[in-house]
Amino acid sequence: MGLLEFIKDYFLGFWDYETPKVMVVKNKKLGVIYRGVQFLVITYFIWYVFISQKAYQDSETRPESSVYTKMKGTALQGDHILDMVEYVRPSEGGDVISTILRREVTHNQRQGTCAEHFTVPSANCSKDADCTSREVNFDGNGQRTGRCVPYYNQTFKTCEIQTWCPIEDYAKSVVVAFREPALTEAINFTVYIKNAIHFPKFKVLRGNIKPNKRNGQKYLNKCHYNEKEHPYCPIFRLGYIAEQAREKFSELCRTGGVIGVFINWKCDLDLDPSECTPTYSFRRLDLRKNLPSSGYNFRFAKYYSKDGEEFRTLIKAFGIRLDVIVHGHAGRFSIIPTIINTVTAMTSVGICSIICDWIMLTFIDKNDIYSDRKFDDDSKVPSPSQLLTVPTEFTISYGSNHSDLSEGVAL
Repeated sequence: MGLLEFIKDYFLGFWDYETPKVMVVKNKKLGVIYRGVQFLVITYFIWYVFISQKAYQDSETRPESSVYTKMKGTALQGDHILDMVEYVRPSEGGDVISTILRREVTHNQRQGTCAEHFTVPSANCSKDADCTSREVNFDGNGQRTGRCVPYYNQTFKTCEIQTWCPIEDYAKSVVVAFREPALTEAINFTVYIKNAIHFPKFKVLRGNIKPNKRNGQKYLNKCHYNEKEHPYCPIFRLGYIAEQAREKFSELCRTGGVIGVFINWKCDLDLDPSECTPTYSFRRLDLRKNLPSSGYNFRFAKYYSKDGEEFRTLIKAFGIRLDVIVHGHAGRFSIIPTIINTVTAMTSVGICSIICDWIMLTFIDKNDIYSDRKFDDDSKVPSPSQLLTVPTEFTISYGSNHSDLSEGVAL
């Protein structure tokens, strides 16, 4: 029977409603702290959560995006006119495009055998036994033949290799390689960046070019992007990009560099979709402080035949590489996040009472009296006979658990 009664009492007690006892503590210092914490919590949720972060919206942070880039411009280098075919890689790109600003050219290379460069590890030798045949040193320039040969017209020797001769490092040292002057006129080259973004959750598709049926093509032919005057123009000068990235164009011509073009879409779809426009920012991406590999360069070759033998011209190119990086965030009002964040805000206000209770029970004088009023202890409940002789310090009104500590307690 005891177990059945326990289960019955537990089941019936499960449906009871419990409410906390309310006490009024008339202490000005504690009241200032209570209202101050309340003000901070409410301000945080109204200003930051709801206004700044728009927590009442359903959001999407992974949109679908496409990028198309194209570079234009011509420059005079000596007696030669260079166009986009000469200096752009690739000529029409996606989210990555680069332009050549300076070249180091090694002419008339052909397949054969020649001495390895002396700076390559273990390349120096005194006899053939020091060079292992068919060995490939990945820091070197080719496959070793097993012979130890004089280093061109020098007195020392290095291992012979099979490769494109003369090797690039040797050509630079004897001025066989030609260093072209920097293409400083490239500061006025333009980059066309076309970007479309799709938010599938909200079925919104936007582009960074403002529709203009009448003068759209004429406008694109003459405009250059400017945040204030031409915010919808997708054409950027290289000089403007370098300036916004806080880089000197002359230094980029010397070492090259990688610059990120960031397109940021932050769209409030509670407004008209036409208000969803991108913002642009630019930043240098490659590390360049005291690093031997700083900057940006790459190699390519042009092949040709002479008297039935294949030759090539090796080109080491220094330039600017543009990485177009797209970020998107869209939001629209939704009742579910509104309810969740509203309930969270109302619940968080309860932290004010917890803080003030801790202060009251820890630091304020007469905290034992506060503790007795705050918590009920069955071991301290007086007998009925004691209730007739012990004076009360507060008034109990029937039908209410509300007690006022303003009387009988020295604050």
